Amino acid sequence: MNIRDMRTQLGDTQSEFAARYNIPFRTVQNWETGLRKPPEYIMNLLESRIREDLVNRKTTVLPKYDPHKSDLPKRSDYVGALAWLRAVRDCLGENVVFALDEALMCQGNFMGRSDEFIVWVYSDDSVTRFNGVVVLGNRISPYSVKEKNGIKFTDFNRTLSDALANESILDMQGITEAISRYYYSHNESFNGLSVSPEYQERFEKLADEAIDYYSN
Repeated sequence: MNIRDMRTQLGDTQSEFAARYNIPFRTVQNWETGLRKPPEYIMNLLESRIREDLVNRKTTVLPKYDPHKSDLPKRSDYVGALAWLRAVRDCLGENVVFALDEALMCQGNFMGRSDEFIVWVYSDDSVTRFNGVVVLGNRISPYSVKEKNGIKFTDFNRTLSDALANESILDMQGITEAISRYYYSHNESFNGLSVSPEYQERFEKLADEAIDYYSN
């Protein structure tokens, strides 16, 4: 697979591809025209990253209620987010990895909403037989997964990157609140947080919003 094939599979323009992987735009142009050839190790890294990005680009719209699907336990029927997530896990299967707002609940960074309907996960597509389940991807690196009380969830850096990648369909209140908590619990610092280069500019704006979150 050459660079152009990689880019078109993602549906990116040359400038979007360059920004996504923090590659100079002129370099992408030179690679595609054959003026220059990327080193083999760069090709291998890009192919690995693109395969994961393609698998994990699962949806661009939120699911609506479907009466033909099964319902998950209601958040309002449980005291505490973890009790509810354990019940959801029991429906979806023990290998499900919670993501985004649900991961933030597992981390203790967000309490969720009493009318929670959307559940974000990494899992196989069979879990979409339940209403409200959004599959971000069918696989995730174990290095990005934490486990507590038998519940698996993405770590904070992966949760942050997933939030920025899915911002167009995500209510950002949870991640903004979580980043704010992180900042003030780490001596007013974002040290330890990292995002992919293509999301760095957006993260900086989100960080500014997070700093002001509890002061407004």
